[in-house]
Order: sequence, then C-alpha cells, then structure tokens
Amino acid sequence: MNKSFGSMLRSKQAGKASNNILSIVVVLIVLAAALGWIAMSGSQTQTSDDEAAMRESALASEHSPSIGDPGAKVHIVEFLDPACETCALFYPLVKGWINEAPGRIRLSVRHVAFHDGAEYAVRALEASRRQGKYWETLEALLRTQNQWTQNHKVQPDRIELALAGVGLDLEQLRADMNSFDIRQRMEKDRQDSIVLKVSATPEYFVNGRQLPSFGQQQLANLVREELEK
Repeated sequence: MNKSFGSMLRSKQAGKASNNILSIVVVLIVLAAALGWIAMSGSQTQTSDDEAAMRESALASEHSPSIGDPGAKVHIVEFLDPACETCALFYPLVKGWINEAPGRIRLSVRHVAFHDGAEYAVRALEASRRQGKYWETLEALLRTQNQWTQNHKVQPDRIELALAGVGLDLEQLRADMNSFDIRQRMEKDRQDSIVLKVSATPEYFVNGRQLPSFGQQQLANLVREELEK
C-alpha cells in the first residue's frame, strides 16, 4: 500500500509539474504574441510616418512657379502637362478663383510630360522663368495648344510661333532650355509625381488633399471646404 501511495504521490507531483510547465509555455506564447503585435504596430506606425514624410516632401513646391499670395489660406499644387487639353480647360477656372478671392488662394505648378514630345514644351516653360515671363508663356501655350500639337503629339518647331507675342528673347530661350538647373527641376517634378502616384494631368492637391475623384465640381468643393475651415 505504501508503495502504491508513493507511486500515486509521484504521479500527482509529475502532473503538477506538467501543468506548471504547460502554464509557463502558454504564458510565453502569449507574451511572444503580444511582443510581436507591439513590434508590428510600431513598424506599421513608422512606415505610415515615413510615407507621410515622403508625401509632404513631394508636395513641397519651393522651386515651382507660384501665383497668388504666398501666405494664402488655400494652397493648390497642380501637376500640369502643357500639351494636356484638360489642363488648358482647367487653368482659367483656377485663375478665376484666385482673382475672385484675392489673398486667399495660391497656385503652384509642377510639370510632368505625359504627352509625346511634351518635354520640349516643359523646357520652354522652365526657360521662360529666367526672363520673368513664365505665366505669360504658360497662358500662350495653353491658348494656342491646337497650333503646336497634333493628335496629342507635340510639334516642337511650332512652339516658337506660338510664343511670338510673349516678348521672349527666343535665342536666349533656346540656350536656357538645356541648362542643368532646368533639367534638375524637371527631374524633381517627375520623381515627386511618382511618389504621389500622379498618373494623369491635371492632378490637384489642395492643402495637401488630393481630389477624391476628378472633375471641376469636385475641385471647387475641395477648395471651398479649405476656404471655410
């Protein structure tokens, strides 16, 4: 009987030890899962912060031509292709808002050349800044777009004719179009458009907010929301 009782005691002790080990294992598993969740959450937060920082940097437009009060409450950043028909339709609309709400809206333009040959027109735009005639050049190109594009393809030899009335030194313009700083600005706009997933023009960001869907009314609503904040 004593031997049997001893066997039973050892069996109970072994059972308790097994239960204790099982409890420890469960605790360790739960702890590992919790630590993993915390690490994953921290990683996701860091990734989100990094993406937000990249987006903010890509939207920065200190190098870009800008019109309107620098301290305006609403800042519109537009990615524009001078050969884009829709860009030509939207530009007067946005300029009209700037005139209607003086001091409250600012527009900065970034250049992306999606149309065939549009890089030439972008270089002409960038070069016109050296002569202080960017906005006149942009408006002339948008107004005469059908004269220097054919089937959505840019005809470079026709661009100077479209700019004849702007008052540019065209010989100087041609020389400036190949300068290093102009190519640098163009490359920055291109890289930033990739970060911001700009796939068509015009693309607008209003105080950093991208259009939820494209359209004149959607853009007007977004601008109005920011003005009313």
